Amino acid sequence: IKKVWRLESSFSFCTCSARTFGMGERGSRNPLLPGGVSRYSRSKMFARRAAYKKYKTVAAPAKQPEARFVTKQVPGDKNGGTRTVPVRATNKLYPTEDMRRKLKHRKINHPTRLRKSIRPGTVLILLANAHRGKRVVFLKQLKSGLLLVTGPYRANGCPLRRVDQTYVIATRTTVDISKVQVPEHIDDAYFRRQARTRKSKSEGEMFEERSTKFQLSDQRKADQKSVDAALLESLKKTPELLWYLRAKFTLHKGQYPHAMVF
Repeated sequence: IKKVWRLESSFSFCTCSARTFGMGERGSRNPLLPGGVSRYSRSKMFARRAAYKKYKTVAAPAKQPEARFVTKQVPGDKNGGTRTVPVRATNKLYPTEDMRRKLKHRKINHPTRLRKSIRPGTVLILLANAHRGKRVVFLKQLKSGLLLVTGPYRANGCPLRRVDQTYVIATRTTVDISKVQVPEHIDDAYFRRQARTRKSKSEGEMFEERSTKFQLSDQRKADQKSVDAALLESLKKTPELLWYLRAKFTLHKGQYPHAMVF
């Protein structure tokens, strides 16, 4: 039994190796070389199998250029009989000055994503503008992507204002603002200043300097009081939080903000 098994195994190895290397009766057109690499490339086998006969390439018809002029019959004995006319009529009048054309653009203003660390009621540290270093409370995000924050004004003197989220540091401290109702009319147009109307000046008034200061409207004062009143009620429940908002954020020697946990 052992002798028969050895003969069968050796015979099967011979036939397998013969088929693999193309030495048998029905050897492959692309035999395998030692190492399992095919002898012929893919393009070479395309020619050996005559596969080009199966695929017939049909040349596309050549496109004829569009005629720019058309010959038309013109009635009348003295008009020549025919006349060549352009297919598309050209402009007869051109502007005397160059006009700027609006360029097409595919830019889409996507809404600004709010950082995960910023939520309504989060205490933020301002890093720019006149109130830099102060701690403020985040109320909501406007359509422009800017953040609506407040000090409140009684705590640190920061009124309702818009801030870009790139110029703030979000802390882990939060304030309960569930009872604070921000008026719906407070939006981006609410903070825009009205354009000044210039009047014609005489020679005497031309050299006079007039200092025009920004005057806060009564509507903004009333909105500030209503928002601060509701916010101060929640802050009074934790007195330490009110002192925390009044203190400014400062760095001393050897302190690095990237190594701190806010």
